[in-house]
This record gives sequence, structure tokens and C-alpha cells, in this order.
Amino acid sequence: MRAAVGASSFAADSDKAMNLLAAHGIEVVKNPYGRKMNQEEIIEHLQGADALLAGLEPLNEEVFSKAPELKAIARIGIGMDNIDLKAAEKYGIKVSNTPEGPTNAVAEMVLAALLAIGRQIVPADRDMHEGIWKKRMGFSIAGLRILIVGYGHIGRKVGEVLSSLHAELLIYDKYNDKASNCTLEEGLKIADVVTLHASGRDQILTEERLALTRPGAVILNSARGELVDEEALYRALKSGHLRAYWGDVFQKEPYHGKLAECANALLTPHISTYTVSCRESMELQAAINLLEDLKNV
Repeated sequence: MRAAVGASSFAADSDKAMNLLAAHGIEVVKNPYGRKMNQEEIIEHLQGADALLAGLEPLNEEVFSKAPELKAIARIGIGMDNIDLKAAEKYGIKVSNTPEGPTNAVAEMVLAALLAIGRQIVPADRDMHEGIWKKRMGFSIAGLRILIVGYGHIGRKVGEVLSSLHAELLIYDKYNDKASNCTLEEGLKIADVVTLHASGRDQILTEERLALTRPGAVILNSARGELVDEEALYRALKSGHLRAYWGDVFQKEPYHGKLAECANALLTPHISTYTVSCRESMELQAAINLLEDLKNV
């Protein structure tokens, strides 16, 4: 059997998943591009493949119709917005993901970004490299009102970490009334920090909702670029209405957009899960999922 790989970084630092599949007689064909594939490329890559270790490439009905041997998709990660699940069911393709794997790594990254912004680590580092000795005043996490939008595995872990540092948590989850302690609009009006952990691609921080945020608020986005109106965000950063923004995800990646013009935007290239232990855990679980699904088809 043959397993194609969509994820561009598969087995970059660990061969455990590759070796597990090989031990079960499965040939692994890596992503030949070293980046997210487009529709035409993934269709070509899936020719002769029984399974796919998926990244963020488009996986829709047209793709499935042109990959007749495909029996199972194992998403390396949580989000499955790029996979048409109804179409997969129609074509008899089993789909799985790895919801636990990224949790700790993403929570660490959210904390790192908030600390970098709050303690002004990046501009302080730039000052030092330019020979400037300047002590910048920052802010602490303790006492901040932090709105967590989306309270799944990662949202809960982020809440746990920030709560341990004595932040006040505001929680909004569209699908979990029991966890929510405010509406989205109520939270946006009073939060010092908004951190996004929602699923789906529906825009949450529209221009109108960004206008609701309190002056000087910070927004953190490790979930999906589509959740934020980028044009409105750009204007809010340029005007100073928002103090800062951290984005690790973008509508189009690699990202070359206007946010790069904003000195108060901290931008990272979709690396929240990029620790050796996290990638190894997700890849290994995806391989296990794939073997289980192939056994049952």
C-alpha cells in the first residue's frame, strides 16, 4: 500500500511515524514541493495512493473524484476545514485528526507571544543590537482580562496557563454555553487581550467587532487567518486603537500582506506546533490513525 504525504514538514526531525508505516508494509511518498500543495498538485500527488497524511492542502469532491484508490485521510493536526467531510463520506474515505497533539505546543506559543508583546522583548532586542540602552515599560499578565474565543482542547489549555499567572478569564464558545461566561460582544468590550482558538472559517473579528474592542487591546491569533478581517485589523493597528497583534496563521500562506507594515504586529510563519516533540507526537498519532482506518476498509 502507498501513503502520500501532504504535510510539508513530515518526518523532518523524527522518523518514528515513517518507520511505523514502513513496518506495516506501507510505502510513504513525501510532499515533493516543501510547501502547501494546490488542488492540481495534490490530485497528481494522490495518484496510486491508498492513504494521505494530510496537511492543509485542499481536499474536496473534485480531488476525491480523481483519486479513486484513496481510502483514508489522517490529518496531522486538529483543524479539518480544508477537508470536505461530506464528500469524503460519499467516496467512502475515512478521515481522522490528532486533536491532542498540538495542545501544549500551541499554548506555549500563545504565552510566548503575549509575553513578548507585554514585556516588549522584540523592540528591546532591536534597541540592543543598534547600541541603544533603553528600558521599556511593559505590562504583566497578572490582572489582565483575557477573552478566550473557542474553548476546545487548546483554548482550555491556554486558559489553564494564563489562569496560573493570575489573569482573569473571559470565555466565549459558540458551541459550548456551559463553558461561556460572556457573550462575544461583552467580552470584546472589556478584554485587555483577545486570543482566538475557534474552529471554522467564519469571520469572528469583523470590522464592527474590532471597533468594539477597548482601546489598547491586544489580539492573538493561532487558530485561522480567516477569523479576522485583515483590512480592518490593519487600520486598527495603524491608528493605535489596538496596541498589538500576534498572528501565526494567515488566509494566504506564505504571507506577504499589509500587516508586515505594522510595527505593532508580531508575525510568525505558522510555527505554533513546530517543536520536535509536538510534531513527532502528531505524526505518530496520524500514522496510528491511518493504520487503524486502513485495517477497517
